[in-house]
Amino acid sequence: MPERNGPPDGQEPHPPAVGTLVVDTGHGGRVGEFRGVAGPYWSLRPVSGGAEWEAEPERVRLADRIERLRAENARCNARSEGRVL
Repeated sequence: MPERNGPPDGQEPHPPAVGTLVVDTGHGGRVGEFRGVAGPYWSLRPVSGGAEWEAEPERVRLADRIERLRAENARCNARSEGRVL
């Protein structure tokens, strides 16, 4: 059975604030920055730069401390290599 991280059945998940780091369990646990709502999906952007992707809200959860630390470290590394402004 697919993993679901949203609120109980019948309730819509509330989107986080723009810029919040989240994990998309529907795409292999990718960590992304919440960018906004696009129809029934949430738009997420890779922390180290790259193309945004759409995620099903019920498969998105807030990143924990370790996931946030790894994502920020990846962003710093990408910036030092000139891949992110």
